Amino acid sequence: MNSIVINIGNTNIRFGLFNEENCDISWILNTKPYRTSDELQMQFMMMYQTHKIDAANIDQIIIGSVVPQLTYDITRAIQKIHGKKPVTVSRNTPSGVQPKSKQMGTDIYANLVAAHHLYPNGKKIIFDFGTALTASCIDEKGEALGVIIAPGIITSLNSLIHDTAQLPEIELIKPKKVLGLDTVACMQSGMVYGFLGMVEGFIDRINEEVQDDCFVVATGGVSHVYKPLTDKIHVADRLHTLKGLYYLGKDL
Repeated sequence: MNSIVINIGNTNIRFGLFNEENCDISWILNTKPYRTSDELQMQFMMMYQTHKIDAANIDQIIIGSVVPQLTYDITRAIQKIHGKKPVTVSRNTPSGVQPKSKQMGTDIYANLVAAHHLYPNGKKIIFDFGTALTASCIDEKGEALGVIIAPGIITSLNSLIHDTAQLPEIELIKPKKVLGLDTVACMQSGMVYGFLGMVEGFIDRINEEVQDDCFVVATGGVSHVYKPLTDKIHVADRLHTLKGLYYLGKDL
């Protein structure tokens, strides 16, 4: 069965083409408010053409969203393209995971669901490097143990650049040294190693609190920057949230 899975986030909309449980193709569009369903339809169709996707060959469309004002317009656009209504999943969609919170976002819930399916043994921590930096923890029974929400890396970087007169925009990459001698290197060190220290600190404190050595998964737009810098992150998977949405919606 071929499925299109759509994760509507605050910064990006990520699409994935799934053949059964395998995501063969994925792409990202920037989340921009105030676009009509007609505009979205045209943009989605252009991406389908780029990736040689025939809408007639898609059996199911699954949507998860944390941006309610966009969900309706994207649903209408998808319905026009495929001639069928997409499946919308949320924290209220039944699964083997017990979220234990009525406030849990769909993205965090999907991260827990994916971890529960993909890494069934022991406790897991999932870091999502998105608009916010989140850390969610789940045990082997599928019980959510709790969540941490902190400012996101790109969000913090944009705030730093916006609110200062002389700091430039930078590429988020590992600097050559921890101590920089030029402005760009200094900022890169602060953003990379500062947030890395936060992530490693969260892992140590969570492990101490749950009395276990958790398996750690990193996902989100800049997760690939941090995975090579620490052995505390075991897997980096940019498609982790999409996989969770797929598991939530595939049988609906």
